[in-house]
Amino acid sequence: MIMSVLNQKGGAGKTTIAIHLAAALSRQGAKVLLIDTDPQGTALDWSAIRSGEPAFPVIGLPKPVLHREVPTLAAGYDHVVIDGPPQVADITRSAIMASDLVLIPVQPSPYDIWGARAVVELLAEAAVIKPNLKSAFAINRKIANTAIGRDVAEALAVYQLPVLQASLGQRVAFAESGGAGRTVFDLEPAGVASAEVMQLAREVLEAATDGQEGSDSAPPSGDDRRR
Repeated sequence: MIMSVLNQKGGAGKTTIAIHLAAALSRQGAKVLLIDTDPQGTALDWSAIRSGEPAFPVIGLPKPVLHREVPTLAAGYDHVVIDGPPQVADITRSAIMASDLVLIPVQPSPYDIWGARAVVELLAEAAVIKPNLKSAFAINRKIANTAIGRDVAEALAVYQLPVLQASLGQRVAFAESGGAGRTVFDLEPAGVASAEVMQLAREVLEAATDGQEGSDSAPPSGDDRRR
């Protein structure tokens, strides 16, 4: 599977989710490649400070040629995770065309919900050429027991795309592990953050094989928008 983590809005947590999804899939025994398409190279910087034997390789490809090069790069891997750039529409379009599934991370704030419109519009454009492309929202940095944390899925329903039930909370472990070139699995393998990531990875794999999400059928309505 080739999966992109995309949002034109900066600060949505794309790199955190991409790195942790790659780590979670690797922990399940899959061979995973992480591609950093952000010109700032945040995932590459994270990879450079890792210690020990890496669980998966990270390469940089901040160019609008992903859809041509990724199939070759993906040879020999079970999964490819693409960490998308903010505000670089041509690279984002190319990542969409390269992908089987697009995951859109959003924080539970009105600004992030509004900001998701740009990538949703790019997905709509791509659907003309890739009618079977799958996509879903993933809520990141969710704060428990808050109104916006509870209502974000309802707010996202306007886009008529699935919202994964699994979410990542606002947890110090994500920031601490990233700054050390590690993941929450290294810091707290039995912790809540690790459990959240594993659940997210399971739902992502389910979304990739769901026959309805991203199909060329009519958009889901009502409760069907939310898994």
